[in-house]
Amino acid sequence: MTDRQWCKSTYSPDASNCVEIAATPATVLVRDSKDTTGPRLALSPASWTAFLTHVAK
Repeated sequence: MTDRQWCKSTYSPDASNCVEIAATPATVLVRDSKDTTGPRLALSPASWTAFLTHVAK
């Protein structure tokens, strides 16, 4: 998974202390920017959209 294009959150005031995502058509990966080799959460695009809808409220 090292070939993925990871993007940091634009809402974090400190770019070194946020989450990063890498999206493909089938999966959205989420990781901690402070531990880039650590565990990752894999979500379907529908689950990611539902999460974003929920936290945006």
